[in-house]
Amino acid sequence: MHAQKWFSASKARLLKLEKLHRPVVWVIQIAVFSLCGLSAFLLRFDFGLPARYRVHFLYALLIWVLAKTVVFRLLRLDHGWLRYVSVLDVHRLLMGNLAASVLSSISIVILAPPGFPRSIYLLDFLLCFLATSALRVTLRIVQELLRQNGSGDAKRVLIYGAGAAGAMLLREIAVSPSLHYRVCGFVDDDPSKRNLNIQGIQVRGRGVDLPEFVPKHKIQLVLIALPSATGRQIASILERCHSAGVPCKTMPGLADIIEGRALTSQIRDVAVEDLLGRTPVQLKVEQIRARLQDRVVMVTGAAGSIGSELCRQIARFRPRAIVGYEISETALFELDLEMRQLFPGLSFHPEIGSIQNPHRLSDVFRKYFPSIVYHAAAYKHVPMMETHPFEAVENNVFGTYNVAVAAAQHGVEDFVMISSDKAVRPTSIMGATKRVAELLILSLQNGETKFVSVRFGNVLGSNGSVVPLFKRQIAVGGPVTVTHPEMRRYFMTIPEAAQLVLQAFTMGTGGDIFVLDMGEPVRIVDLARNLILLSGLRPGEDIKIQFTGVRPGEKLYEELSTLDEDTLPTFHEKIKIFAGNGLPASGMTAYVDELRDICAARDAARLILILKDIVPDYNPSSHVLRRMLETKAVRALTAIA
Repeated sequence: MHAQKWFSASKARLLKLEKLHRPVVWVIQIAVFSLCGLSAFLLRFDFGLPARYRVHFLYALLIWVLAKTVVFRLLRLDHGWLRYVSVLDVHRLLMGNLAASVLSSISIVILAPPGFPRSIYLLDFLLCFLATSALRVTLRIVQELLRQNGSGDAKRVLIYGAGAAGAMLLREIAVSPSLHYRVCGFVDDDPSKRNLNIQGIQVRGRGVDLPEFVPKHKIQLVLIALPSATGRQIASILERCHSAGVPCKTMPGLADIIEGRALTSQIRDVAVEDLLGRTPVQLKVEQIRARLQDRVVMVTGAAGSIGSELCRQIARFRPRAIVGYEISETALFELDLEMRQLFPGLSFHPEIGSIQNPHRLSDVFRKYFPSIVYHAAAYKHVPMMETHPFEAVENNVFGTYNVAVAAAQHGVEDFVMISSDKAVRPTSIMGATKRVAELLILSLQNGETKFVSVRFGNVLGSNGSVVPLFKRQIAVGGPVTVTHPEMRRYFMTIPEAAQLVLQAFTMGTGGDIFVLDMGEPVRIVDLARNLILLSGLRPGEDIKIQFTGVRPGEKLYEELSTLDEDTLPTFHEKIKIFAGNGLPASGMTAYVDELRDICAARDAARLILILKDIVPDYNPSSHVLRRMLETKAVRALTAIA
């Protein structure tokens, strides 16, 4: 108990000393320089100072203190004395002392009386280098001892990953007094690293040995230091930690490390995004800025998951204004507050309206005259649209047509439609309407407005994603419902999707369909299992996984391109371009007119037939076909009656 109080008091004194910072360092440096100079004279003259050399000593002492203080200040060697020390610091001290000694020696030769003993130059340099280095090392050792002995509540942690990132994380933990972590070892799946010592901490074994290490060393937390790990590796580590009964956190991605952001301040829980293992997007920022800066940009569906992220990303490139067009009042109100808080210098204009209302669209276009339109408004839920086919057509087709025509009429330069992987060989009403919308805007090329589409798959956390549903099901104790054991989907994060949409827009020449690289498809059941693990629960035991059967309009696998589309390369590795087969404007206009008549008549059978006519590879679901037959039967009975 007394030892604990002593360590706590000593630590408090050290922290107080550290707060005084620069003045204390200067005083200590002057004392060290003076003592080293005196010691050099005493060593040279066998611990005695002859009377005739006393004037030399006074001159030398004054010059040493002044010259070394100036050099240490210029080289910033008076920073970090109480906290940081490394091989690089020792090397900098060596160079600093050498420069200071050279400057001092020249000054002494010029200013001091003749007859100065030359050996003292070397003695002073060696003593000063050893003293300044030893002082830093000693202070670092004292601080580490105080941290280890005075922090009884510190968490005992293992670092998973004994590479450069793990060593960097260990170093930052050691020098961050605000962190209550005590590193008890490393684990790494590379067997050649076993029993290695990294900064005095042992690599204890592999990840599979976690169930043995955790109770043996009383580990309370595992820190994952694998910034380039794949999603599969993160999922495996997560499962091992769960089996060992210990929580885990991860460090920032590789991009954050390269940019020099502090690791310890960004240690966080493992997120579902980490399980994708997607590499950070590298954008051609100047190209995007050249297209967006000082322009008025309009985003439809602005308060949705994709639309709102587009607004945030666009704002980074300093447009003249952003017009957020949205039908949901509450969501638009919240987005307006967020944009004003995050980007106080930006002109953000929230406009309530439906894309199905051409008059309202014209009003907004006439008011702001946007140069660029991102069309993100759409109905996206596949099963919902299977039972509401007319609403899907009215919103996804007629709404897109309204926005595109208004854009062309009001001189918009670029029109970008957010499409979906479900537009490829569609088996759902939603997918068919998105494909019709693609063909529709491709047919509207007028030589002025450039119309392009961007396809991608599921986005984590978006309004149509399974992730929020799974989280709600886990929160209430399950079960988590998955449609089929082999159901697979492409996933990407919302920021990545928005950034790649902005990049694709800079490549568009008109009539293009861009496809974002979605990586490898993820099994939905694996995603569900990992989300349960992230919640600290056991899949199949604490939370059951229940298979409910494939829903109307769903595929087991999604595709991002059809075989009859020609692939064209782009300069960005995550963006591909397809030259889609469009229809002439007159032909699509006729189809739109016919679709309007069908929706007005609520004729489901004719609707499916015309969608099939426009999109030949559309394969209606059994649910839609049954509804079509039921409608025909009802009409036949009505006619007989």
